[in-house]
Amino acid sequence: MKNTKKILPSVVASILMAGSAQAAISGDTVKLGYLADMSGTYRDLAGPNGLTAMEMAVADFGGKVNNAAIEVVSADDRNSPDVASSTVRRWVENDGVDMVGGLVASSVTIATTKILEENNKLGLISGSAASSITNEHCTPNHIQYVYDTYALSIGTPTAIVQEGGKSWYILTADYAFGHAMEADVTRVVEANGGKILGSIRHPFPTPDFSSFILQAQASGADVIALANAGADTTNAITTAAEFGITQSGQTIAGLVVFISDIHALGPQAAQGLQLTTGWYWDMNDETREWSDRFMEETGTRPTMVHAGIYSSTMQYLKAVEATGSDDSQTVRQHLIETPINDMFAKNGRIREDGRMVHDMFLAQVKTPEESTGEWDLYKIVRTIPGDEAFRPLSESKCKLITN
Repeated sequence: MKNTKKILPSVVASILMAGSAQAAISGDTVKLGYLADMSGTYRDLAGPNGLTAMEMAVADFGGKVNNAAIEVVSADDRNSPDVASSTVRRWVENDGVDMVGGLVASSVTIATTKILEENNKLGLISGSAASSITNEHCTPNHIQYVYDTYALSIGTPTAIVQEGGKSWYILTADYAFGHAMEADVTRVVEANGGKILGSIRHPFPTPDFSSFILQAQASGADVIALANAGADTTNAITTAAEFGITQSGQTIAGLVVFISDIHALGPQAAQGLQLTTGWYWDMNDETREWSDRFMEETGTRPTMVHAGIYSSTMQYLKAVEATGSDDSQTVRQHLIETPINDMFAKNGRIREDGRMVHDMFLAQVKTPEESTGEWDLYKIVRTIPGDEAFRPLSESKCKLITN
């Protein structure tokens, strides 16, 4: 009897908390939206397999959160801010979507986060790179999870300049992401004693890089930097190889490179390429275990974006469970207060500006002789601590930060 009295209050409290949690979730469903390029330039780095990563997180969570069913809807944004904006507006205003994940093209993300802010819903961004997304374009309704142009510019350009690549020419995708990447790389190259000889902006996407590579070659720069991503990057690297760029002594620097790109190029073409990544599938037992499950589902190894989608979705669902609410500000505050320790990041943390801070990694593509299998492509050269990798809040222009 004595033990029963001690146990009963906690049981009652648990029941009351569960009831409260159910009441705090709007409706009987927590609805997640997955928005990404499903068929174009950025298909391989996120695309349909990013949707699989989100669905894996939902399944691993159990399909329900505080007795509310978890539902996933998805759409192809076609890398169009207009298409994305209309889709997200319909989702949040008519279809009851609570959180939008994926989000790849930075122009798409900047447009859709305004709608999320207007409707007080949450965006978890795993694919977009422009550092402006949590700087001048920050809102209290989105989190940038995996990487950004500031962090990517810290690793690869710093290493290349220190190794003697002093003069640079930049090929830039002509939209928000490319512009941000060019600005961040310029800052880092010049801070390390290098010089930008010139740059040229190409349409997004671009099927033929011949004229752009020829102009970069003619510049005589030590380094030709690619401020683009996805199929644009692989097309540019392939074209550079056809023109014998590296054989003539110039270095190609891929600034936003994914394992899907390296796999498509093959180690023979990509060997020695240095890159910065937020995650790699073969880093430890935990990353390998999840990546093996992902490969069973998709037939391919995950990019850092796929891993970020899974991780951010799990963290979101844990926050809904812990707070008993799907209110965006309640969930976001819990995410800010809770360290992230999972297969994606150790001791990760989300700042008030929405930037998820975690370690980044300088990697180098293995030679064919070093590689022991189809996906054994990277060797990790250096860990870049999160506080070193991402823009310090003292330099932030985010409206949520008071310096």
